[in-house]
Amino acid sequence: MNPLPHIPALRLGKPYVSLDTRAVTPLGSDEPLVEMSIVNAGVIKRDAKRFGEAREILRGYSSDELLAICAKAGELFMKAELPFGDTTQTADQYIDNLSQTSGLPHTLVRANMAKVHEVFVEMPIILKGLTRGIDLKVLDAGFGEQDGVPVSYFPTTKSLGVVLPSNSPGVNSLWMPAIALKIPVILKPGSEEPFTPYRVIQAFIAAGAPPEAFGFYPTDHEGSNAVTDVCDRSIIFGGQATVEKHAGNPRVEVHGPGWSKVLIGEDKIDNWKDYLDVLVKSVAANSGRSCINASSIVVPRHGREIAEALAERLAEIKPLPRDDKNAQLSGMANPAMAAWATEQIDDGLTTPGAEDVTSTKRGGAPRVAEVAGITYALPTVIRCDSWDHPLANREYMFPFVSVTEMPQAEMLDKIGQSLVVTAITEDTGFITDLLCSPLIQRLNLGPMPTSVAKWDQPHEGNLFEFLYHRRAIQRATA
Repeated sequence: MNPLPHIPALRLGKPYVSLDTRAVTPLGSDEPLVEMSIVNAGVIKRDAKRFGEAREILRGYSSDELLAICAKAGELFMKAELPFGDTTQTADQYIDNLSQTSGLPHTLVRANMAKVHEVFVEMPIILKGLTRGIDLKVLDAGFGEQDGVPVSYFPTTKSLGVVLPSNSPGVNSLWMPAIALKIPVILKPGSEEPFTPYRVIQAFIAAGAPPEAFGFYPTDHEGSNAVTDVCDRSIIFGGQATVEKHAGNPRVEVHGPGWSKVLIGEDKIDNWKDYLDVLVKSVAANSGRSCINASSIVVPRHGREIAEALAERLAEIKPLPRDDKNAQLSGMANPAMAAWATEQIDDGLTTPGAEDVTSTKRGGAPRVAEVAGITYALPTVIRCDSWDHPLANREYMFPFVSVTEMPQAEMLDKIGQSLVVTAITEDTGFITDLLCSPLIQRLNLGPMPTSVAKWDQPHEGNLFEFLYHRRAIQRATA
């Protein structure tokens, strides 16, 4: 029997094989696919003493050099056979490995690969958006001019710590610009998804980035805490409890539930059929796994018709083999999460004022299905009579959405925090109110799915402003 491929930790770019290992197993199978080295918190804390060295090495590269590396790395990520621990991995092998362990069908893995590739090759545009157009040579020298005014920026940290989830490979797009901004990254991969961050790192290195700029530390909960302890700036992902735990901590940026929504204005609601494709994509893109998927649709009327039409479309999304070109639904890496979610929904339905519209479209079949040993949570549309219903503003890791009616004038007072709002309206007064709302982080004006993300726009915070502060600078005149 051939030994399993082994993914080592990377201690500032150097592979490290630990005595402690963990198998990564495909969904619906007991046979491990790969094994990973697992490091403890002590290793991360010891390596933290050298993060300053890594920062100095990366600082030695000009911004132009790093942007060229990013462009080359993007092509390598998409096409090349790259190092994979003690062996190599082709792009097709990456797609299949990730599909087996995450439940994402090949179609969705490829779609996420395209997102990562876009960030690599569009890095100049992304940084222009995040920095508001400063000349990146300012970062090379530490000071310069912008619009004729002296400017200077200094880093807030020697490294960016990132505690990654396993839900979607596209989240790696959030940390990648740090390398172009000359900040090393210290990554804790998700337990079921080491493949994407490891491949991104190897693409960077193969393109000419210094290996020392990358830490890759598969670890436990204590190790995850060590990452946020030793890095002066960290990004973590989690639920509402995680958001509340770190609220007000300037060292930690939390990516939590999105509560993303589609609002249809009074001026457009009678033409709602024209926007049904936008609603479907907002809910179901990437199998509903992203914080930018819509979990609520709020309309002034036609709520029942919209819920029925949306349920009809979403009921067509069924479990298919992972390599089927039409597959749109992801299996659940943790079957217990599917059971928990459907139990929560059923419990919510015991409160009067809501109905599962998709249930009849499925012929009363259960919301959770097992196909070929893999568990799926099937798309669900809930029609709510009131925003006060417990299911009107819920979010799950599969295509789930509520449809609720309320007057347009009440929407912004009631919907609460939203990572993304797609507002389908041309009402200038309503648009002005939307633009003034502090509760909306990303605003799509017009019929654009919530799931469309442009990485040159801030996403739950601006990475450049997280990693750099502007200082006042003056020169004495002769």
